[in-house]
Amino acid sequence: MGKKSYLAMRRDQGMESSLLASDFQDLTNAAKKLANHAVKLGGLGFGTTFLEWVAAFAAIYLLILDRTNWKTNILTGLLIPYIFFTLPSILFSLLRGDVGKWIAFVAVILRLFFPKRFPDWLEMPGALILLIVVAPSLFASTIRNNWIGVVICLAIACYLLQEHIRASGGFRNSFTKAHGISNTVGIILLFVYPAWALLIDLL
Repeated sequence: MGKKSYLAMRRDQGMESSLLASDFQDLTNAAKKLANHAVKLGGLGFGTTFLEWVAAFAAIYLLILDRTNWKTNILTGLLIPYIFFTLPSILFSLLRGDVGKWIAFVAVILRLFFPKRFPDWLEMPGALILLIVVAPSLFASTIRNNWIGVVICLAIACYLLQEHIRASGGFRNSFTKAHGISNTVGIILLFVYPAWALLIDLL
């Protein structure tokens, strides 16, 4: 009787050991999966942030590039909301705070009381600062950090590209004219961030 109980106890201990080993193996596999997913998500997050900086500076580059060689206000006006939606959070928060309020205040004072000292090329940057400062939280927080803002940026990029191709006289001319290449490259860079961000949202 004692021998049977001893054998049963050893068998139970063996089963417990195998169960513990199996549990530890499951925990190890889960930890590996968690680490792999964290690395992937971290890489995607870094890529999104980097492309956001690229898109914002590409829009600013187009804004200051000789009025992007277009003589209409449509293009430059559309770049303002694009920058609003793609400006990196650290810069957006800075300009939405007291720094942006002071810049907007000085710009308005200069525009109202010293219009001759207010150059034309400052109108669009001034409008951007005002938009950032006075935008309701619905646009500054909800839509800006949502897929809706990404879709708006993608639509703006598509419109600007087709307008640039039309103004250049065709797709080939947009890459061969003297001022066409710089504008084309800048507009293509506008596509990178919204396309990537929309892909990440869909995954």
